[in-house]
Amino acid sequence: GPRRMPPWLPRAFVLAGTVVLAFLAALWLLERLRELLLLLITSLFLAFAIEPAVNWLARHGWRRGAGTALMFVVVAVLAAGFLGGIGSLLATQATHLINGFPGYVRHLIGWVNDTFGTRLSQDTLFQRLPTVTGALSRHLTSLAQNVWGIGATAFGVIFKGLGVLLFTFYLSAEGPQFRRTVCSLLPPRRQREVLRAWEIAVDKTGGYIYSRGLLALISGVAHYIAMALLGVPYAATLALWVGVVSQFIPAIGTYLAGAVPVLIALTASPATALWILLFILAYQQLENYLLQPRITARTLDMHPAVAFGLILAGAAVAGPFGVLLAIPLGASVQAFAGAYVRRYEIEEHPLTEPDRPGARWWRWLRRS
Repeated sequence: GPRRMPPWLPRAFVLAGTVVLAFLAALWLLERLRELLLLLITSLFLAFAIEPAVNWLARHGWRRGAGTALMFVVVAVLAAGFLGGIGSLLATQATHLINGFPGYVRHLIGWVNDTFGTRLSQDTLFQRLPTVTGALSRHLTSLAQNVWGIGATAFGVIFKGLGVLLFTFYLSAEGPQFRRTVCSLLPPRRQREVLRAWEIAVDKTGGYIYSRGLLALISGVAHYIAMALLGVPYAATLALWVGVVSQFIPAIGTYLAGAVPVLIALTASPATALWILLFILAYQQLENYLLQPRITARTLDMHPAVAFGLILAGAAVAGPFGVLLAIPLGASVQAFAGAYVRRYEIEEHPLTEPDRPGARWWRWLRRS
């Protein structure tokens, strides 16, 4: 007789279609809620960063809400001081640039004439200015016409920032209650795993931030003393710049932080710039081999290449939010791996031999 359809096949088709539709609906929902999820994840890791300090204040008699508010004030004051110092430096340098612009133009024209054998003059240059100013005027006019879009973008950024602050405050101030609510939905074994993961994330994320803050303070003080002794202009502002940028921007932060003081020192003299460069290089070695291993031994010591790769990945996935989340998320993942992944003894081999400081030069000297 004719072969009959198995009775389970229609149900399988219905189940498969339901799963596919549910998956597509979940993707659609995630796409619509992407901004909100990024805000929540950002707030969660910011709460991880300040929770050790809030816990310390709570143990000493502070209410968690008041302790969280105090940490917000401290962070706001530090950020305002950093931005104010850098803004003052930029404004002063811009004023000097504008005041010295005619002299710069004369030097530039003289250099071009001497180098290329031309006969440029200031009159020739100023004859070209109407074309440049006309293009600049048209560009500014187009920006003015798009002022509504610029204002809407700025309002959106401010609104997102306030949302992050609000979520961060409640996740930190109501942290114990939030954890109790989450654990009440899980069996005891899962509760222990969630609390263990939360503890690791708070410990490593907060420890990473505070160790970087301590290194930034030491670096800032050391560079301020050096620049003040060498007579570099704006020593305090430049020391603040070096301390913050070198510690909180992985991989390229060291070079970016050191370039600005050297360029500013060039306005004093080339010799001063050279001494500043030598001090920055010497301090970097001191920090890498003495300060950083001691300070980060109990928190987290992330390889600069790994940190830089995480930042690139975060920027590609989530833009500015991804850059902000990359290091805390990487710190937590590395901490989870250290807690749960089993490690084995390393086989002795020349390819796995650690390279001690100075060992490479010693081997080169012995061969020569």
